[in-house]
Amino acid sequence: MRSAWFSIALLVLFVGCSSKSSTAPTGGDQDASPARPKVALIMKSLANEFFSTMADGAKTHQSEHADQYDLVVNGIKDERDLSRQVALVDEMVAAGVSAIVIAPADSKALVPALRKAKEKGVVVVNIDNRLDRDVMESESVQIPFVGPDNRAGAQKVGDFLATRLQKGDKVAVLEGIRTSFNAQQRHAGFLAAMKQAGVEVVSSQSAQWEMSQANTIAASMLSEHPEIKAILAANDSMALGAIAAVKSAGRADDVLIVGFDNISAVQSAIRDGKVLATADQYGGKLAVFGIETALQLVNDQSAAADDVETPVDLVTAETL
Repeated sequence: MRSAWFSIALLVLFVGCSSKSSTAPTGGDQDASPARPKVALIMKSLANEFFSTMADGAKTHQSEHADQYDLVVNGIKDERDLSRQVALVDEMVAAGVSAIVIAPADSKALVPALRKAKEKGVVVVNIDNRLDRDVMESESVQIPFVGPDNRAGAQKVGDFLATRLQKGDKVAVLEGIRTSFNAQQRHAGFLAAMKQAGVEVVSSQSAQWEMSQANTIAASMLSEHPEIKAILAANDSMALGAIAAVKSAGRADDVLIVGFDNISAVQSAIRDGKVLATADQYGGKLAVFGIETALQLVNDQSAAADDVETPVDLVTAETL
């Protein structure tokens, strides 16, 4: 009986060692090679083309650098599902990832969970939507931001729209989630451009980044303010909702629409003359910029965790 138990123990030991070796990096002395770092990408709604493009860009980058790191891609179903995004952070920490690259659904609500992740030794990099500086300070945590200047991008779009308007014209704004820093900055950029052009914003409401809400709200805006000459949408999904509202109101020929993100559906709308302009923050590369920053911090603990500003450019029919 003792001999049988001894044989089983040897078998278990052998299987366990074989399993460990199968996950080791290829090439060189496997016993001496450290495991590849695992990076978790946590995004907002994958129903939004911008974030599905971001995910595809990250997966392509990992496949081209498969010997350098492993990747886990996560997203939430709804832009407002903060509790699920917090849960994803906790799940990735429990799974033992080396780094989390996150596009937070809210600039404040995610900070405590990310602080806990850092306390567990996980590198955290913030992309797309900047975390609130005051909340980070109150939580005694520093997290680098890798992303564009959203205010500057929105102002470029607003400035271009202003070339098609007259001083004194009236416009409306579709805002994103108001607790999100990128929504606040895009709103500020739009307002700055309109103020500089002498254009009046007669209505500004949040459509929560969602196409269907934007359709409903834009329809109400057009009904209440028939003098509106343009709608500035803080993302392209809301711009698509505005297109439908303008068409239903019979105003497709005299209400201009601009957006932000440069998703493929809006590129088509720009070519068709349904959208005047958008801003390209290079969604397919944005996660990659964050991943590269995270890997640098994982591989060099002494590296400075500085912010990295990424490009944002105006997109019009001419630039397409």
